[in-house]
Amino acid sequence: MIDRSARADPFPLYDRIRSRGPISHGGLTIVAPSHEAASAVLRSDVFRVGLDLAAVPWFMRRVLVRRGDNRVVGPIEPPSLLAVNPPQHTRYRRQVAKVFTPRAIAALEPRVREIADELLDDLERQDVVDLVETYAALLPVTVISEILGVPVAMRSQFLAWGNQAASSLDIGLGYREYVDSERGIRALNEWMYAHIERLRRNPGDDLLSQLIGVEDDGVRMSDVELMVTADLLLAAGFETTVNLIGSGAQLLLTHPDQLQVLRDDPAIWANAVDEILRFESPVQNTARYAGEDTEICGLPIPKSAFVAVFIGGANRDPKVFPEPNRFDVRRANAREHLAFSAGVHYCLGAALARAEGRIGLQALFERYPDLALAGTPTRRPTRTLRGYQTLPVRPGRPIGHRSGVKPG
Repeated sequence: MIDRSARADPFPLYDRIRSRGPISHGGLTIVAPSHEAASAVLRSDVFRVGLDLAAVPWFMRRVLVRRGDNRVVGPIEPPSLLAVNPPQHTRYRRQVAKVFTPRAIAALEPRVREIADELLDDLERQDVVDLVETYAALLPVTVISEILGVPVAMRSQFLAWGNQAASSLDIGLGYREYVDSERGIRALNEWMYAHIERLRRNPGDDLLSQLIGVEDDGVRMSDVELMVTADLLLAAGFETTVNLIGSGAQLLLTHPDQLQVLRDDPAIWANAVDEILRFESPVQNTARYAGEDTEICGLPIPKSAFVAVFIGGANRDPKVFPEPNRFDVRRANAREHLAFSAGVHYCLGAALARAEGRIGLQALFERYPDLALAGTPTRRPTRTLRGYQTLPVRPGRPIGHRSGVKPG
């Protein structure tokens, strides 16, 4: 899936692969493009994140294992939650869950609306704006910055570092992309170490300050564990949600009938967000390896086999979602998507992402009912993360003010 056409529109490719069966053998990997197979892999205790390095040829191992400064850790390297398995993963998740609770996330919703309204104020009296730059990116990065006790003034820098590091999720990077990605990862790591030290000396009310003091069986997170967890929360808190809001805005602008459904029945905004997540999954693929000989959908999978899980393909599987290429905000089973993964690695930030998507999109279209595309959107260059890099729009005349009260 390297060619540009597949990167821009991978769904026909997923369909072709899925037509061969629920799982298929590729050149170097086994691929799971069906909902049944993807769900089974993600939920199975047999399948693990990372790589079985013992089964990797020595020359590849030298490339895959980072050398040098072990304080520099990428998003898919241990001890990141994305790269460790139980029992280590279980401890990290319990510690994060103690502060990242459903009650804490629900309490953030009024603040999410305040931030959305403040950003929408800035769109007034502007003819054409890039909705990604001015809104879809700034809303989630502001929210997660406050959660982590990060100065709002750092928003632009975090977005820049995040965009650099995001390419590390893709396989087959060119040398320049790799160097740029490493630069972003190192800079973000170094800043976060210093920030954690500041919070140790002067803790605040933010969730990262709380996480620093959390114990699990008497064990606290080390500096490296705290750093990579904070970086992951930061990246997950805005990278995927930027894509959710940007893709959601584009879909509703190009499907005015569906936008009208939401205007007639605002109660289904939550379901609409799940349909956006299904239709344009912000994370298109992930991977696991088999910890032992097993089977998926009745087909044998040998120990150490690498399985590429096509989340974007699973979420367009016609066996689960009738007319999967039709965007339908009333879809009854939209929530059965796998956009947040499944099993022990189900996204800890799913509730926050859903809230930001629902509040952010509803506020946008209520405030600017005449919002319209003002040019051709451009896709992000990444294959794993799917979303828009630019989304030019004409806001039009606003209705109401930050209070949400319509004039007159």
